[in-house]
Amino acid sequence: MWPSLLLAIKTAGFVAVDTELSGLGDRKSLLNQCIEERYKAVCHAARTRSVLSLGLACFKQQPDKGEHSYLTQVFNLTLLCMEEYVIEPKSVQFLVQHGFNFNRQYAQGIPYHKGNDKGDESQSQSVRTLFLELIRARRPLILHNGLIDLVFLYQNFYAHLPESLGTFTADLCEMFPAGIYDTKYAAEFHARFVASYLEYAFRKCERDNGKQRAAGSPHLVLEFCNYPSSMRAHIDYRCCMPPATHHPHSTSVCDKFSAYGWCPLGSQCPQSHDIDLIIDTDEAAMEDKRRRRRRKEKRRRALLGLPGKQTSGETEDGPPTKQVCGEGLKAEKIEQEVAEDETSNQPGSRQGHKNDLEVELKATRPETADVTTLEAPGSLVSPNPVPKDGLHRAGFDAFMTGYIMAYVAMSQGPQPCSSGPWLPECHNKVYLSGKAVPLTVAKSQFSRSSKAHKQKMKLAWGSS
Repeated sequence: MWPSLLLAIKTAGFVAVDTELSGLGDRKSLLNQCIEERYKAVCHAARTRSVLSLGLACFKQQPDKGEHSYLTQVFNLTLLCMEEYVIEPKSVQFLVQHGFNFNRQYAQGIPYHKGNDKGDESQSQSVRTLFLELIRARRPLILHNGLIDLVFLYQNFYAHLPESLGTFTADLCEMFPAGIYDTKYAAEFHARFVASYLEYAFRKCERDNGKQRAAGSPHLVLEFCNYPSSMRAHIDYRCCMPPATHHPHSTSVCDKFSAYGWCPLGSQCPQSHDIDLIIDTDEAAMEDKRRRRRRKEKRRRALLGLPGKQTSGETEDGPPTKQVCGEGLKAEKIEQEVAEDETSNQPGSRQGHKNDLEVELKATRPETADVTTLEAPGSLVSPNPVPKDGLHRAGFDAFMTGYIMAYVAMSQGPQPCSSGPWLPECHNKVYLSGKAVPLTVAKSQFSRSSKAHKQKMKLAWGSS
């Protein structure tokens, strides 16, 4: 499996990454309005908690099969930190409910240690070496609401975290020169989706891509590897195609789940959490809003005696937002308050909830190469059954993250042939919850790279 994993990373056009965590600690500190203080809170969580599972999705362009064709390989690695770490009870409960097998994790999880290297680790087949290979590949790194991921990846697989955010971003610039891309930022500020939690953004892209395919317009085409039957025990197939037809639902949409991807009642909620119904409802509301805007503009122009087509009122500043329960508060205040309420009750997770933490804890399956298929062959039934919510795992979430990025890139149209970055409008912009602007990953003239990072760079390029 190691050679396949390295080859997938080295030949990919970009790599999407997602993590499962043992917890996040004090949620309010993670929402601190001071970004430097927020960074320190995430650092504390990364030093005291661990990564339980690491998901990677490698997307390799296939220009001979079409401009937007990708060969996709998805890996789900279950890990075991060999140092003491905090695991939060609610995190354990959530993971167990979603099929995570802690017995298998402790028996078969890939061991690792945090912080700086211990001895000569450059030749070992470890997760730390894997992360170094990801850096050596110089590929764009794709994340969803990625600040927490970036901090945990650094502390767990790279080196001790620097004390200041400026030093951290300076290190990241050198670690990933091809750029860091955040699909939550892309979904909210560029694709302008009314919700941007992971499952919503993925399903929205998937549905829109299907419409473009049916219309004969440019669309994504994904291909997955055919592995030998001897590897079947290590492969899970997941069908993630949206239903061909949407049947009417007798229940209404849960407003909180619709907006944030999380509801305190969970499966006991009497209202619908169905993502397709949520998107149907949102699209109908958007179309109704457009019709009303056109009628208003038409009346305005008629009163003023202006000829021609409407030219105003069709665009808005900033991303669209949802109002929850008809409250007349500003969307950003609603988001902040709901996030504080959610994060006080939710497990230590980082999954796709449209709240200020977008705290996400997904279920995983241990030690598998998670080959996610859009349409699994009928004869290939996964030998690793998972519960109903078993799609929430690091490997599949990494796939969804990469899919969103591929769709956004396609939607931007042909990129100019230049020495500039890929997708410059999203390049090195990391979503910041509760903020109108992203965190820009850049090395300022006032920041220096950390000593530990410089040593790792020498290791990466001195032994590659």
